[in-house]
Amino acid sequence: MRSFAMNSKTSSSSSSFLNNDIDKARLRLRERNNQLRHWISKKDICVVRTRAIKINKEELRKTITDNETVDRMTREELLMKPNECIDQFSSSSNRSSRRRSAATATALESSPTRKMNKQNSFISISSSTNNKTLTMNDPMNYWYYSIAAAAVAVVTAGALMKKILDTPSRAYVDGANTVGNEYDAWTEEGILEYYWGEHIHLGWYEDEDLINGAGTLIGNDVVDFKQAKFAFVDKMCDWSVDQLFGKKPENVLDVGCGIGGASRHLAKRFGDGTKVTGITLSNNQRDRATDLAKEQNVTNAEFKVMNALEMEFANDSFDIVWACESGEHMPDKKKYVDEMIRVLKPGGVLVIATWCQREADALKNPFTDKEKKNLAFLYEEWAHPFFVSIEEYERLMLKSDKMDKIKGENWVKNTIASWRHSIWVGVWDPWPVVFAGPRIWYKTIREIVTLERMHRAFDSGLMTYGLIKGRKKI
Repeated sequence: MRSFAMNSKTSSSSSSFLNNDIDKARLRLRERNNQLRHWISKKDICVVRTRAIKINKEELRKTITDNETVDRMTREELLMKPNECIDQFSSSSNRSSRRRSAATATALESSPTRKMNKQNSFISISSSTNNKTLTMNDPMNYWYYSIAAAAVAVVTAGALMKKILDTPSRAYVDGANTVGNEYDAWTEEGILEYYWGEHIHLGWYEDEDLINGAGTLIGNDVVDFKQAKFAFVDKMCDWSVDQLFGKKPENVLDVGCGIGGASRHLAKRFGDGTKVTGITLSNNQRDRATDLAKEQNVTNAEFKVMNALEMEFANDSFDIVWACESGEHMPDKKKYVDEMIRVLKPGGVLVIATWCQREADALKNPFTDKEKKNLAFLYEEWAHPFFVSIEEYERLMLKSDKMDKIKGENWVKNTIASWRHSIWVGVWDPWPVVFAGPRIWYKTIREIVTLERMHRAFDSGLMTYGLIKGRKKI
């Protein structure tokens, strides 16, 4: 430039060349300033409302310092006077841009330009609500919104599923064979039998087995789930028939026999000379029980479809009346007990195993609102009209004035493991459910939720596992 100044006789072409260089330099300066302004806007103004953007201080410093078309004063202003620089770059912007520039200037006061020795700092800047286009154009912000939207969708779906699962869908309907229909469906599907075996009732777990983890995720080898149910039948028989009857029975009635697991077990236990009759509301259960008796060559057991509240047997027909987990489904507990006593021979034994709710007193020990809510769910999910307490079953036997040696016990300690054990067997062997299709998937999820809620109800003392026995007076 100095050589051009010293030569006062420069040709017009040289003058034109100089002017072009100046124009190009000015254009480059304008372009670089625009780039720098754009970089500052993209890096500092375009931020997501709800997060801090990591700004590389050294990169900002290098961009300003190495700009070939920015003179020394401009660099100093950029580095030392961020407010003025931002105002300069924003002079031609609209009102919205000036607001964003002000936000950037505030952030820059404590950031790249003043503390260059500190790398990778975090600046939290809130963008304007009208800066939607810039925000979505930032790749990091795009992924943020995508993840946030996915999280909202997952939470919403989870809340909806919980609402569905917390709403009972299989309530007992008075006057309709809802219990029989439910068991018809379960029998036809075969899933319940696959996992639970012949005995559709809880199993028995010895104290030592429970200590060793029976019924838990790690206790699969301690007690077999199906074998625990056979053990329960034997324990129930030892506790009632052997103690109160004391001889081989001729006729045994199994009230609510399911697919006949207990009936066939008792028939094998007592052997020839004993006839066992099982009754159920389900046609499919009757047919399946009969088929299994043939497969196992059990000739002294038969099965009928019959209402336990209106049995077709004559008075004094059976030496033993056995009822394992059928009382839960009975809409009239008194009639249920009275009918079983009616068909029982004098000197015969009545034994009931059933899910009970705790004894509650309206004044001294009423149900809490939470307990009422939990009971309502348990009633309505598996076709239960209602439960009663162990003490109420004892009172019903006593009020008949036909029974003596009445006794009730709570066996929850040695049976409660069945609830979660039934879940774990599905975890260890999920394939029958996996290949069964969406309808069974949904139903299985409902069953798992109900099984877990049953476990918690028994564990909390809201529910008890009642064993009630008595002998008919002679």
